[in-house]
Amino acid sequence: MKAVQYRTFGGSPEVVEIDRPVPGPGQVLLKVTAAGLCHSDVFVMSIPEDQYFLGSLPLTLGHEGVGTVVELGAGVTNVTLGQSVAVYGPWGCGVCHECARGHENYCERATELKILAPGLGAPGAMAEYMIVDNARHLVDIGELDPAIAAPLTDAALTPYHAIKSSLPKLGAGTTAVVLGAGGLGHLGIQILRELSGSRIIALDVDESKLQLAKDVGADVTMLSSDPGVVDAVREITHGRMAQGVFDFAGFQESLDVARQLVGVGGDFKIVGLGMGGATIPVGFFTTPYEARIGTTYWGYRDELMEVIEMARAGRLSVHVERFSIDQAPEAYEKLHHGQLSGRGVIVL
Repeated sequence: MKAVQYRTFGGSPEVVEIDRPVPGPGQVLLKVTAAGLCHSDVFVMSIPEDQYFLGSLPLTLGHEGVGTVVELGAGVTNVTLGQSVAVYGPWGCGVCHECARGHENYCERATELKILAPGLGAPGAMAEYMIVDNARHLVDIGELDPAIAAPLTDAALTPYHAIKSSLPKLGAGTTAVVLGAGGLGHLGIQILRELSGSRIIALDVDESKLQLAKDVGADVTMLSSDPGVVDAVREITHGRMAQGVFDFAGFQESLDVARQLVGVGGDFKIVGLGMGGATIPVGFFTTPYEARIGTTYWGYRDELMEVIEMARAGRLSVHVERFSIDQAPEAYEKLHHGQLSGRGVIVL
């Protein structure tokens, strides 16, 4: 079968032929119908060999996956052949305290047990077939277009998780700022529009992405590279600044701007990975009083169900650019250079 793999450290992804996998006990085999590209993939392929922590190469990429159930391992009873499903990516042990709460993205034993997510250590969805370790990691998508459903598993789930816990601070008259209006950000804007009462300000370095931000519901858009952007937000908010700041880029440049936009008691969520290593100063005179600053990772299983229901109801629109599996290296090149509008998806 065809697969898109990262095969050599420092190299580019390649389309190769590998054996079709066979499901073991408790596992499910999917015929992949769509797989999303993510900037996290670019980060993974930038890690130096001596710092690589995701197992060994080659690695089949793709942590946003949708497919059709075609084969069941022994003991699997709660999914059916032919069912169209999305893959919940952050696999955990299933039995620790966090997993028992449905928070497998924060599994307490994943490192100890060497549990890796598909496409981020385990074989991913960017192949004609993929193995899912357990049927609990599958969510029915019904009649949703697979190319639309695949990005929901990360590009929508991750912003949803980051925003949901901040909603008590985002009532009418408040301001939320989104940095990065691309693959994650354009979905974050829609989630804020649906769930909060906030005025939404979108910042990006790219005018075309700011146009996308306007199209999906941002109230105000600005270039984050504009030297006057912080003062502009201060003026719009009458000095209050933002009660929620969500950095979906995660680069040093975006963090440096984002940290200046948080108001007293506000939330600042660092969601995007950038290229890793970006930091901000935190201290008595550098952080607004009672502001909360934190990072998030993916989302919970029940939140993926909620995101899929939003899409089914037409309340979440994913802007995608479609590619064949043979075009995957080209798609990754475009992603690396910031040339994708919305989310890139491999359609099989």
